[in-house]
Amino acid sequence: MEKNYIFEYLDENDFRKKERSVRKYNMLAYKKLTFSYYPELRNGNFLGKEVSKNEQANTVSYELKLPTDELFVKVHGDITLHYTVYTKKGIILLTNITPEGILDEGHRAELSTYKGVMISKENPKKDMFKINLLNMMNK
Repeated sequence: MEKNYIFEYLDENDFRKKERSVRKYNMLAYKKLTFSYYPELRNGNFLGKEVSKNEQANTVSYELKLPTDELFVKVHGDITLHYTVYTKKGIILLTNITPEGILDEGHRAELSTYKGVMISKENPKKDMFKINLLNMMNK
């Protein structure tokens, strides 16, 4: 019989805000996370890259990259789920979703897009410059 793990949060409010931001701005990543990755994690199939291991506390930390548009990745970085597994206790501690800046900002205010990519309200010129530069490099 497979061991079922339960989810706990390092900071549930902050995590849920970022999760809602992912749902709003990247539906594919949210659907994969909710309907594919979470059930796999609950069943004990740990996905992603193992980042660290603590033998004394019986914990293993992972990073799982979520499917994201290539241009978004180049401008803001990969959308990554960070979690820690407590093997003896049967607990998965969901710690964070990155990139934090754009996800936090996306929760606070409606973000606009430029050529199909979200741009932040704090640094719109910087984001637009990156997008234009990447588009010029691809030509």
